[in-house]
Amino acid sequence: MASSSTWSMCSLRAALPSISASPSCPSISFPKYPSSSSGFKLSKPKSGPKPINSFVGLAPMSTLLFPSSYQDSSFEFTIIDNGGRISAMRHGRKVPKLNRPPDQRKALLRSLTTQLLKYGRIKTTRARASAMRKYVDKMITMAKDGSLHKRRQALGFIYEKQIVHALFAEVEERYGGREGGYTRIIRTLPRRGDNAPMAYIELV
Repeated sequence: MASSSTWSMCSLRAALPSISASPSCPSISFPKYPSSSSGFKLSKPKSGPKPINSFVGLAPMSTLLFPSSYQDSSFEFTIIDNGGRISAMRHGRKVPKLNRPPDQRKALLRSLTTQLLKYGRIKTTRARASAMRKYVDKMITMAKDGSLHKRRQALGFIYEKQIVHALFAEVEERYGGREGGYTRIIRTLPRRGDNAPMAYIELV
């Protein structure tokens, strides 16, 4: 009969730097010589403290995958965290995505702001009109300040510099007595084709 040598899982886990050894972990025995039977077998742990229930992220292990009869058995499997990130729901984040990545979304809003300040009235979707409204108001507010620093900030956002200089020159006469609310959104018929809700946005 072939003799077998027993390799304890406690000694193997103790050799790892990030995992501490536990006296209640099971051991695996391998035969020295090949045989017709299975290659290894699990032995029940000796008497010791029962390990703590495993957790996945912030929620306990699912009872559908691991029923109570399986968890109450003598074998306990622990899931070790590998540094994965936990994603939460977007509560309170009202940034309109506009179905674009951040760089393309910023370029789109800059282009729409430039066109509105140039023509005074443009037609676009309601989502884009609502998203660009605060940027138009911000440009007008910076123009009312009139400082060199605000002018350079506006030049970094608006694509055409002639529009910036004209805005800083005419804003005091047009919006001197108005504190905010420089734009108006007027809803119109949906777009033909995809039925997207459309709107006109204009300067007051």
